[in-house]
Amino acid sequence: MKKEKETSKTEKNSNQKTELLRSLKFLLFSVSAGLIQIGTFTLLNELLHLEYWLSYLIALVLSVIWNFTLNRRYTFKSANNVPIAMLKVAAYYAVFTPLSTWLEHVLTGLGWNEYLVTFLNMALNFVTEFLYQRFFVFRDSIDTNELAEKEKEAEKQ
Repeated sequence: MKKEKETSKTEKNSNQKTELLRSLKFLLFSVSAGLIQIGTFTLLNELLHLEYWLSYLIALVLSVIWNFTLNRRYTFKSANNVPIAMLKVAAYYAVFTPLSTWLEHVLTGLGWNEYLVTFLNMALNFVTEFLYQRFFVFRDSIDTNELAEKEKEAEKQ
């Protein structure tokens, strides 16, 4: 009985460590996607003088593709069907994008700084997208790709 409790506690600690590492990877990849988003937004908004909403939308799409690709492979290590996973992410953005674009329009219309509003939306996106991907998009396929399989094999040795 005591050995079962110790094993259970060890597994729980291992799971917590795995999820913490997964969260940190998601954070780092999201930061890189954020850099792509803000860089693209700055280029389109400041240099090309595109409409604010168009600059935001193009920058968001580029960062989403980057973030999805890296997180699917390295954070969630998912071997699920890419088109289905991407459709699920597209569904998230079908809701998030209009709401965040509306929020950007309203707040910048009230005089808020465009970059402050963009960073606010990026923070909202980070939290909600992690939860959505972790518990909906990749829920049943976490740690199923070849990278995860290699790691499992290495642990056995």
